[in-house]
Amino acid sequence: MSQARRHLRVALFLAAVSPRGATTGVKARRGLSAWPAPQEPGMEYQDAVRTLNTLQTNAGYLEQVKRQRGDPQTQLEAMKLYLARSGLQVEDLDQLNIIHVTGTKGKGSTCAFTERILRSYGLKTGFFSSPHLVQVRERIRINGQPISPELFTKHFWHLYHRLEETKDSNSCVSMPAYFRFLTLMAFHIFLQEKVDLAVVEVGIGGAYDCTNIIRKPVVCGISSLGLDHTSLLGDTVEEIAWQKGGIFKHGVPAFTVLQPDGPLAVLQDRAQKISCPLYLCPPLEALEEGGPPLTLGLEGEHQRSNAALALQLARCWLQQKDHQGLGELKVSRPSVLWQMPLAPVFQPTSHMRHGLRDTEWLGRTQVLRRGPLTWYLDGAHTASSVQACVRWFRQALHRSRVPRRGPEVRVLLFNSTGDRDPVALLKLLQPCQFDYAVFCPNLTEVSSAGNADQQNFMVTLDQVLLRCLAHQQHWSHLNEEHASPNLWSPTSLEPGEPTSLLLASHQPHTHSTSSLVFSCISHALQWISQGRDPVFQPPSPPQGLLAHPVAGSGASLLRDAVAIHVLVTGSLHLVGGVLKLLEPALSQ
Repeated sequence: MSQARRHLRVALFLAAVSPRGATTGVKARRGLSAWPAPQEPGMEYQDAVRTLNTLQTNAGYLEQVKRQRGDPQTQLEAMKLYLARSGLQVEDLDQLNIIHVTGTKGKGSTCAFTERILRSYGLKTGFFSSPHLVQVRERIRINGQPISPELFTKHFWHLYHRLEETKDSNSCVSMPAYFRFLTLMAFHIFLQEKVDLAVVEVGIGGAYDCTNIIRKPVVCGISSLGLDHTSLLGDTVEEIAWQKGGIFKHGVPAFTVLQPDGPLAVLQDRAQKISCPLYLCPPLEALEEGGPPLTLGLEGEHQRSNAALALQLARCWLQQKDHQGLGELKVSRPSVLWQMPLAPVFQPTSHMRHGLRDTEWLGRTQVLRRGPLTWYLDGAHTASSVQACVRWFRQALHRSRVPRRGPEVRVLLFNSTGDRDPVALLKLLQPCQFDYAVFCPNLTEVSSAGNADQQNFMVTLDQVLLRCLAHQQHWSHLNEEHASPNLWSPTSLEPGEPTSLLLASHQPHTHSTSSLVFSCISHALQWISQGRDPVFQPPSPPQGLLAHPVAGSGASLLRDAVAIHVLVTGSLHLVGGVLKLLEPALSQ
């Protein structure tokens, strides 16, 4: 492709991905943001976040991207132009020591383990991840802590105004889309803060991802692979593996965990073509042999795979920087799978052990015990991650089992977004034997106008509520198929009954009485907790919240239960909204 033609394609791509300033109607259908940017933005954190939200790409444009995926090089050229307009060149990023991590399950946890291990050595770390749970500044961290509102605000307006000043006067293009903007902002902050290293989590893709502008990472990692974002990445795990392997770079070591045969072969082939040394991580058991068991700060057996990958990534960087005390390599037989060498087997150092033990990563296998309520939070949203979530939840229930005099109730709070298959995910959750299933959108309140961090202009309220009703219907059908027992048998909702903030299926039947749909997370939590959570004490429920006969019957059982176990899963954004309400300090 000629250079002139490539620049034309980049310009067209930029024009498509950087809309702003629209409201609704015709402009929104053209792929523009559904919220107007303030004419005179202030310098407060919430002002910065509201302006950032104007860069959210609407759902219509995402559908266009799915139909017309461009080649990776065009998208990366677009990102280079944005980087240059922001005052940096790709060569400037070469100054950063970056650990680049992708995958479809566990990449965030792997990054959290890796960053915490390296911080335990006294290094100054940067960490870029997505999505955020409560506040957008969580996506950019220094030494494990989200950057302050003041630092976020300062860098946001500096970058925003810089991009405004450098826009082409002959083009409507001025701003990159939401995730691209935050990626640029993270690079600027890491360079200014002079971090010793930065752990960067890939967004959705790999080859197409804007973080793949990184030319010289010190090491790359790929966590477990499965079907996710199929409309963007491919219909098979092999296609997704090809996408994720796009972060490999010539001569840069890369590590992955045990994958199904097909994806592992794809990764190996992609690495060999560019002379990227790719290693398979030995299981954590191999590193524990001959020493005390490793304690992980994140619960769940599936976290052991993420921890094993994190140890290899951390050790690889430390080895390159000639850090001492990396632990002795153990004598082990070489193991080869698909012609792939096994990564070193070594004795983890005390720093590594402390890093794994002290890792915190909110919303992933997280437990909050409060009075009679225990909240189990896990942002699992793929088939494989939900399977792991179910294993963790059932094991946690078994460990917490104590003789109690009185009923115990299990509640599922669920939502699923995007192109994921909710039927498959809900079917996987059925072995948990929930007494009640509650569905709600990823909206903290019915109106999020006063909460910029939780705003999402990519979907409408009608769309998310209809999706929740569909989830309820799927759950009811699955209950019928498996003849699941139902603890509560209240009368079905009759036509004309008040629904208010509580929505019921249009065609209720016997088994649908075990589920409810609420219009926001706050109302769902009010019903589940019944005022018994010592921290979450909202005002009196809105009139009509318990008018539904199922809600009224269930409320009495929840009030009388000696223990209530609530699993929140299906979406990280749902988990984030729940955390915002259950842990108000996170919003400070």
